[in-house]
Amino acid sequence: MSSISNLSLAERDKKVIWHPYTQMKDALPHIPIVKGEGVYVFDENGKRYIDAVSSWWVNIHGHSHPYIAKKVTEQLTTLEHVIFAGFTHEPAVLLAERLLPLLPGKQERVFYTDNGSTAVEVALKMCLQYWDNLGNPKTKILAFKNAYHGDTFGAMSVSGRSIFTDAFNSLLFDVEFIELPNEENISDLVKYISSLQNTSCFIFEPLILGSGGMLMYEAKYLDQLILACQKNDILTIADEVMTGFGRTGTYFACEQLHHKPDIFCLSKGLTGGTMPLGVTTCTVDIFNAFLSDDKLKTLYHGHSFTANPIACVAALASLDLLLENTTLENIQRISARHALFLKQIEGHKKVKSVRQTGTIIAIEWNTEQGTSYLSNHRNQLYAYFLERGIILRPLGNIIYILAPYVIKDTDLDYIYDTIKAALEEI
Repeated sequence: MSSISNLSLAERDKKVIWHPYTQMKDALPHIPIVKGEGVYVFDENGKRYIDAVSSWWVNIHGHSHPYIAKKVTEQLTTLEHVIFAGFTHEPAVLLAERLLPLLPGKQERVFYTDNGSTAVEVALKMCLQYWDNLGNPKTKILAFKNAYHGDTFGAMSVSGRSIFTDAFNSLLFDVEFIELPNEENISDLVKYISSLQNTSCFIFEPLILGSGGMLMYEAKYLDQLILACQKNDILTIADEVMTGFGRTGTYFACEQLHHKPDIFCLSKGLTGGTMPLGVTTCTVDIFNAFLSDDKLKTLYHGHSFTANPIACVAALASLDLLLENTTLENIQRISARHALFLKQIEGHKKVKSVRQTGTIIAIEWNTEQGTSYLSNHRNQLYAYFLERGIILRPLGNIIYILAPYVIKDTDLDYIYDTIKAALEEI
């Protein structure tokens, strides 16, 4: 025991932990974080970092928010967990009652899971079994080429083939991939969808493809794709795991569409970044297809921590904060500040592209390697900002700002100024 206590936390970590998305052979020591407050996290030496990526996009109200902490603490002393098959509880029912009316379209039912990947898995299973239950099996799935929907096998299958999936490609089920829609290709894409046979569903990240490089596209073109799917009896799944809860400037990205999806997948900001929780919602038509005297038409899916009461209470507290006027004002303020910053750096010789949707702005560096997740530029950029107290985790040669809504203008200015300096120095 004494030998362990003589080691630093980073050294102890190195002996026992396998970190995500990390080549452990040459990984730098991981920074021990001991405290979070607002937009900041603090390491064991007291150094402060601006969490400009919301700790993988989950933290929307700031770290250790006292209101969420209070609600979670109260729930801990009442009911920490109960099996959700055959039982229910107030936090799960209340969250569904409050969440469904906020979602675009006519969402009627909530299925709880643990995270974004599992929310996607449930959505895919709903669609495939929906058609099977109706006696019209459809097995094909449509998705975008550069999509990312998670790291479980179903979610990987509907994600674009990349370094994330290379080792497993031969084991993934077949998916029809299409390009992001734009003015030039939208007519061809609509014709292609109209010609598809045996296609159960179309899954998409609305307006922004996150891990694919913060790729952005216009709502009017997604509208046309959804309409084509509806005309061709193809169900639609909106993966709003990242885009939900205000990130695109509206509470949900699909609010900016005329035609609404049949299914939503939610996670990340759902609990304000407090703890894991996933949600898959659907229309009453999809739910009714599983109502039957035939037990084989049941949706046989569940998780040990389905609808965990503490997570549901955290989500309810996060919703309270999200719906406050000050939060919407902050979303609008951040969006406007990003738009101004975009104008300041677009056209810079080292900027290949700069793009913005709502509270998300992405800057693509010009590099000899081109756009690549394995760009050598990535480590340079990451270290540069980290040294200056900013957590920006580049997607290869693409950096982005996706901060908690409580970030102040002074911190935004510091991030902008540091990016400008990096453009001159790197």
